[in-house]
Amino acid sequence: MGTVTLGVSIAVPEPYGSLLQERRASFGDPAAYGIPTHVTLLPPTEAEAADLPAVERHLAQIATGGRPFPMRLSGTGTFRPLSPVVYVQVVEGASACAWLQKRVRDASGPLMRDLQFPYHPHVTVAHDIAEEAMDRAYAELSDYEASWTCGSFALYEQGPDAVWRKINEFPFGAGGSAPAVPAQGGCSVDAPSLRP
Repeated sequence: MGTVTLGVSIAVPEPYGSLLQERRASFGDPAAYGIPTHVTLLPPTEAEAADLPAVERHLAQIATGGRPFPMRLSGTGTFRPLSPVVYVQVVEGASACAWLQKRVRDASGPLMRDLQFPYHPHVTVAHDIAEEAMDRAYAELSDYEASWTCGSFALYEQGPDAVWRKINEFPFGAGGSAPAVPAQGGCSVDAPSLRP
């Protein structure tokens, strides 16, 4: 069956998701429309396609043990010079994101992996583009604010076209469902609804 590239993330809901995606594109980031606006729980990870059912069971079990929590974004930050990234900061909900990502990567599950850098929840708005454009992203979004209740996370697969598409959504709690958010700006990826 081969391998697949998977990621697990919390989608930034509308109208915030599309707005940040459009801003990311305006800074010249070519990846903007291939990546739904999100907070990463598991970075791109290679897995055997045959392991997908086990991966989904693992994520469903984590979601069942979780509960909705408030998320708030405020202002910008950067990982430069270590990594060429400008991001919007997660100022509320970071500890819940850290709890989730630790369980997603747990050694007892099928997605165990080490991270290149310590986990720091954020929403990327510019990655590996010209320094002047990174500076512009940092300055222009410095007063950005958004908040919502996070009710789920999702599993995504990166296609051969480098676009990330949702495979499945995992609502928190006893399996209640959350409605879907419309695809963001030109991207055909469904994202979980976390509308306030």
